[in-house]
Amino acid sequence: MKHPRRLVAAVAAVAITGAAGAVAVTRSGDGSGPTGGTAAVLGAPGNQTTPELSEAAKKSRQREVDLLLGKRAVAVLSGDLEGFLAAVDPKQPKLVARQRLLFVNLRKFRFSSLKYFTADTWAAPQLAEKFGPTTYTTRVMMRYQIAGVDPRPVQTDLGYTFVQRSNLWLLVEDGGIDETLSRDGHRQPWDFQEVELVRRGKVVVVVDRRELALGRKIARISEDAVDAVRRHWPRGWDGSVMVVAMAEPRVMATLWTTGNGRGWTIAAKAVTLYDRDQAGRTKGAPVGSRIVVNPALRKELDEDLLVHEMTHVATVPLGGQVPIWLAEGLAEYVRCRSVEDDPQWTVDPYRRSVRSKYLPGMKKLPDSAGFDENGDRAYGQSWWAVEYLADDIGIKKVAALYADLAVHGTSEAAYSAILKRHTGKTPAGLAAAVRKFRG
Repeated sequence: MKHPRRLVAAVAAVAITGAAGAVAVTRSGDGSGPTGGTAAVLGAPGNQTTPELSEAAKKSRQREVDLLLGKRAVAVLSGDLEGFLAAVDPKQPKLVARQRLLFVNLRKFRFSSLKYFTADTWAAPQLAEKFGPTTYTTRVMMRYQIAGVDPRPVQTDLGYTFVQRSNLWLLVEDGGIDETLSRDGHRQPWDFQEVELVRRGKVVVVVDRRELALGRKIARISEDAVDAVRRHWPRGWDGSVMVVAMAEPRVMATLWTTGNGRGWTIAAKAVTLYDRDQAGRTKGAPVGSRIVVNPALRKELDEDLLVHEMTHVATVPLGGQVPIWLAEGLAEYVRCRSVEDDPQWTVDPYRRSVRSKYLPGMKKLPDSAGFDENGDRAYGQSWWAVEYLADDIGIKKVAALYADLAVHGTSEAAYSAILKRHTGKTPAGLAAAVRKFRG
C-alpha cells in the first residue's frame, strides 16, 4: 500500500514467561488466585514464621487493614500526600520514595472513584521471615474509574505486605508477590517512573514526564484516529480512549513478540479491562481498553495503527465472544477505509498482495492458531472476509453480526447458527466465498 510501513498490531492475549527471583506463595482464604505455579522458590513452607490465627483474629486483621486502605484511597482523591504516606514504614526510605512517586502519578489520572480492599491472604515465607510474626501479605484489589475515560469502574490487583507495630498496621513491602498477580493488570502506568498526561478532547495519552512533546504529538494523531473509527464503525462510540506510550516495557505487558511460526513484532495492543479481575482470571463484563504502545516503537506511531487498535476499543464493550477473524478483520477493515479517506493514499498494493498470496490456499477462516503460525496471512484473510461481508450484506449488518456474536457466540454451535442467520452461510461456506471474492 502507498502508506508508511504498516506496524502489525495484536489484541490477543500474550503469553507470560516466568521471572527469576519471584517469591513462592500460596493462597489462602476464599479468593480465586492461583495456588502455586512457576515462580522460583525462595522459602520453603516450613519456614513460615507467621503463627496461625483464629478466624476471629483474621477477620479483625482484615478489617483493620481495609480501614487503612480506605484512608489511602480518600487521600488520593483529596490530594492528601501526608495521609497517603501515613501507613508506609518510615524506616524504609526507598519504599517511602516509591510510594510518594505513586501518589504523584495517581493524582494525575483524575479518578472519579477509587477504592482499595483486601482480597485474600497469601503465605509468603521469605517475607514472613524478614518482617516477623505479624507479617500479613495480601492481594489488594484496586477498583477505580478514570473521569472521562472509563464508563464504569474497573478492577486490578496489587500485592502488599503489612506488619503490626504498636497496634498499628504499616505497609512494609509493595512488590513481594508481583509475579503471582494478573499478567496485564497490576503493571499500571502509574507504577513506574513519573508520567505526564496529555488530554485532548476525549483522548488521554500517558507518556514519561520527559517526553511531553511526544505525548502531544500522539494526542493529535489519536484524535484523527478516533474520528476515522467513528466514520466507519456504524454502531457508535463516544471516542473515549487512553493511549499509553511509555519507555517502560513492563506496563500492562510482558512480551512484545508473538507467533509460533512466522512471528511478528507487536507494535501496539488494546488491553481489555474488566469489571473484575482476579489474578489474571477475568471476571465480569468487558468495560473498555487501554491502547498500549510498544516502547521500542512509540516514536514511530502512525494514525492507521491507532485506527486498528481504536476499533478494538470501540467494539470490546459489546462482549468477548467474537471469533478472532472477525475482531481483527473488522479492525483492519476500518483501518484500510480510513487510509483511503485520503485521496493521496490507497491500499491497492495490500489488496493485490492478499488476493495473490493469501487467498488461493485459504481453507478456513483464521483462528488463533492461524494467527500464531503466520500473522500476515491471518490478518490479510481476516480483513478480506470483512471486506466480502461488507460488500455482500453491508457494513451495518456486519456490525449487527458482530454484536450478536459478541454476546451469544459462546460455542461452536452458537457461532455457526448466528453466522448462518446473519449471512446465510456456514463458516466453511463463508470461507469459500471469501476465497473467490475479488473485491
